[in-house]
Amino acid sequence: MKLLFATLLLCSLLLGCSVLEPAMAQPRSSSCVGKCRGRCSKAAVWERCFKYCGICCEECNCVPSGTYGNKHECPCYRDKLNNKGKSKCP
Repeated sequence: MKLLFATLLLCSLLLGCSVLEPAMAQPRSSSCVGKCRGRCSKAAVWERCFKYCGICCEECNCVPSGTYGNKHECPCYRDKLNNKGKSKCP
């Protein structure tokens, strides 16, 4: 009985994580969603671009225009670095 309960609990946790993770990666504000869709429209790895753009947009309240470059328009977005010292924001 304990094994059955543990198995059901584990399955429900795994299912819950797989459902919630994509929703959590989405930018919260609708303005960030639109701006990041435009910014990442030509990205080879769209989901990763959209995720990090959303994180940067939420923190900086801006997204540079265009699909590449123009980071001078948003210094906060430009200056965010990942743990490897490279730009965090696409």
